[in-house]
Amino acid sequence: MNMYDVIKRPLVTEKSTIEKDERNVIALEVDRNANKIEIKQAVEKLFKVEVDDVNTVNVAGKVKRVGKHIGKRSNWKKAYVTLKEGSNVDFFEV
Repeated sequence: MNMYDVIKRPLVTEKSTIEKDERNVIALEVDRNANKIEIKQAVEKLFKVEVDDVNTVNVAGKVKRVGKHIGKRSNWKKAYVTLKEGSNVDFFEV
C-alpha cells in the first residue's frame, strides 16, 4: 500500500487539539485496511517525525436520512498516533 493512500486526512477537533497539546498525540483518518505498522511508517515518512505508539479505532458509519430516504454512511478507521518527545506536527503551518 502506498504511504499516501494510508493517511486520508488529519482529524482537527477540539478533543484532538487538546490531546496534541497535552500528550503529543495526533488523530488521523486512515485507510480501513491499513495496519499499525503501515500507519507508523507513513507518518514517519510524510511528517518526518518519530512515532512512539499507534492506536486504532474502527468507527461505525451513522444511519442518516434525507427526506423519506434512509441511508448509511461508510465505516472508517481512526488512528491515534503518539509522537516521541521533541517531535511535533503542525497541520496549519504558516
